[in-house]
Amino acid sequence: MAEHRHLIIVFCVGVYMLASIGVGLWAIRRTHSASDFFVAGRSLGPLVVAMAVFSSTLSGFGFVGGPGLVYNSGLSSFWMVCAASLGYALAFFLVAKRIRLVAELRDTVSLPDVLAARYSSEAVRFMTGVTILLGVLGYLATQILAMALVLQSILSATAMFADISLVTCAVVSLSVLVFYSVTGGIVASVYTDLVQGLVMMLAGVMVVIAAANVFDGGLTEASQVIFRDDPETIMPFGALGMATSMAWFFMFGFGNAGQPHVITKFMMNRRVSDNRTILPITLLGYAVSAMLWISIGVVIHAAVIAGLTPALQSADQAAPVFLTAFANPWLAGVVFAGLFAAIMSTADAFLNIGAAAAIHDIPKALRGRAFGNELHWARIATVTIALAAAAFALYSHYVGGKLIAILGAFGWGMFAAALAPLVVIGLNWKRATRAGALAAISVSIVINIAVQIGAFSPPYAMAGGFVAMLVSFIVFIGVSLVTAPVPIADDLDRAMDI
Repeated sequence: MAEHRHLIIVFCVGVYMLASIGVGLWAIRRTHSASDFFVAGRSLGPLVVAMAVFSSTLSGFGFVGGPGLVYNSGLSSFWMVCAASLGYALAFFLVAKRIRLVAELRDTVSLPDVLAARYSSEAVRFMTGVTILLGVLGYLATQILAMALVLQSILSATAMFADISLVTCAVVSLSVLVFYSVTGGIVASVYTDLVQGLVMMLAGVMVVIAAANVFDGGLTEASQVIFRDDPETIMPFGALGMATSMAWFFMFGFGNAGQPHVITKFMMNRRVSDNRTILPITLLGYAVSAMLWISIGVVIHAAVIAGLTPALQSADQAAPVFLTAFANPWLAGVVFAGLFAAIMSTADAFLNIGAAAAIHDIPKALRGRAFGNELHWARIATVTIALAAAAFALYSHYVGGKLIAILGAFGWGMFAAALAPLVVIGLNWKRATRAGALAAISVSIVINIAVQIGAFSPPYAMAGGFVAMLVSFIVFIGVSLVTAPVPIADDLDRAMDI
């Protein structure tokens, strides 16, 4: 079986891509309006929503970028993994119920719709839409780059495609993604999430078992190998230190509730009471699937040190190299297919919220109404955003040399800093004002861009997203306390009391 390893992997990934095209063709028959395209008509059951929520977090960022980050800097990113569980609980208890109630009361199709209603402000709608477009560019680039790198790793191991370029792989994977996203919208995304979530929960357990069998002494021996080579990387705070680790912990803990591709899915379930079922399923799925992040990163790092595999050309190759070198061929094929499902469904979610911002939210804020025939324009915007993000991904890889996880952290930080205060605090604190919301979004955008594009470096190597989020929370509360609140509509006021 081992001699056919690469053919088996290519077969599994090929079957998945054909299935994705099939899902798009199926979903187009269920997508008749902008509401269907953006929020699936608020008709999804709890299992589908639960899988969609945790799958939106563990995507190319988690399954490709995560192991690469562990390989590159040790256990520093472990604090991201731990914090995400806290983030899910925070999002469900403080956001899920209220955002679903607002969606029903005001027939919203996007997060900017919800925030415009909460703060009675078209300016808030506009700034939220701009933030989403900026964050989508970085985060969607993460997904596209992850797809291209994984596909290149798979195909280059075969004789026929040994010299295939990253650009070609990006074009192939992007073509499937765009077809699937344009035809099915969020419906295609969430039903793919259901399948890939179940696959990744099973694969998570099996990959950990495979990782434990690379060394005779299991993960303990792998850790000892790393410790003898570089003790700092296997310590609790890894090579990046305590300040960076703690910054990531708070950014990913509190910031999860500000991720629009995650919390928008809280508007899709049939009933508010479904959240009592959705939360435990989400936490279980995430906990099992996230085991890939640490186990693959640790084992592939130890394997390189021990000479079991050559040094990686890029840290982002950690997961593909592990699967092709150490996993059972069929397990590797299933996990690769699951990885593509995770990446594509999350990329679809980003395309979806980006398209909503471009053709629904920003036009509505500027001219008082969205584009006519929103479904048609949503599909055009989806293609445009996908091409822009692909260009940014390839530019970042070839010119900027950015790791997938770092691109993902930038997108996450942009969303966390700009939107978490408005959602986590604003939907629970009636004293929050539109001036506070606008100030928080503005300062978060400035800091994130200054860190990512400018020369500003936060002290102690802390993540720029964390600094932006901390300042954003302080500004939001401070400005809200010193400015006059705008009366909240009676229906929303009652919803906030529930």
